[in-house]
Amino acid sequence: MSDPTSSTPPAPAPAPAPLRLSRLAHGGGCGCKIAPGVLEKILAKTAPALVPPQLLVGIETSDDAAVYQINADQAIVATTDFFMPIVDDPHDFGRIAATNAISDIYAMGGVPLFALAIVGMPVNTLPLETIKGILEGGESVCARARIPIAGGHTIDSVEPIYGLAVIGLVHPGNVRRNTGARPGDKLILGKSLGVGIYSAAFKKDLLSAHDYAALIATTTQLNTPGPALACLEGVHAMTDVTGFGLLGHLLEICRGSGVSAQVDFGALPLLPNVRDYAAQGCVTGASGRNWSAHGPQAHLDRQLGDFERDLLCDPQTSGGLLIACAPEVVTEVLSIFLQQGFDHAAVIGEVGEAVPGRRPVGVR
Repeated sequence: MSDPTSSTPPAPAPAPAPLRLSRLAHGGGCGCKIAPGVLEKILAKTAPALVPPQLLVGIETSDDAAVYQINADQAIVATTDFFMPIVDDPHDFGRIAATNAISDIYAMGGVPLFALAIVGMPVNTLPLETIKGILEGGESVCARARIPIAGGHTIDSVEPIYGLAVIGLVHPGNVRRNTGARPGDKLILGKSLGVGIYSAAFKKDLLSAHDYAALIATTTQLNTPGPALACLEGVHAMTDVTGFGLLGHLLEICRGSGVSAQVDFGALPLLPNVRDYAAQGCVTGASGRNWSAHGPQAHLDRQLGDFERDLLCDPQTSGGLLIACAPEVVTEVLSIFLQQGFDHAAVIGEVGEAVPGRRPVGVR
């Protein structure tokens, strides 16, 4: 007979579930951007600022960075970018955010010089080791870009935020804006699309380990071809595809350049299995906001399904360079991409004359 005075030791309490960075943010990556329509209204009410002649690029055309000429051979390129987590691994989050921020320097044709860290963390929620891992991830990317993080600023915030302000240099003659595209140019995209769809799949625990690796590989690949491309006379316009999706950033090129564009949907490079994830409902809210803002500016040569619309407006975090270049330099542009490890760079369409009364971007 058992001893009635004995007691069974209580079962140990279950270990707390690991803290997921992506669950602490209401949005992630470049999908955190303010919706295009709202942003347009905000900026429309902004009073005109002082514009010295040395300011070669400001806010007037929604370009990737500001450019300020300091002498005949040098201009400063300055940008800032930060967002909330797109993944849970602290090191990966830091790497992605840093890569994304530095990209704007490359997209203007510049070479980065140094960075300042922008850090907002819920210090009473996140372990200090997690915060340290985010910062180390950013530092590792800056080391690859051969630039120091020379300072920064930190705050205690409700959601984790990390990014960089980055300063670079460019020859004034090599500045590449989103306003120089010409009729007859070819459009080239440097990276595959689908980062937003992947991030939605990740939040739903549907993203496979293989595809997670693809997500990290593309979002941490520095857009280093930018400065070499800017040295080519036949490269007329350049930007990077980020939070407003391919359609949104291509519209910026068309508006700024006074041209139209035609995209061949079948030529778009895609991340593996992205169509399957989209079919499972893995689409970000930012994609819908982007379509509401930019979809009315697209004329369609065929009926687009949900996937086509979602992909065209899919917010890309640390996305690829989008180039408008003369047909005779296409081979050289693709060669530069390939030499620097961008195996999926592809010609995705062409630039045409603007047609009065017709929507500027066509999709076939």
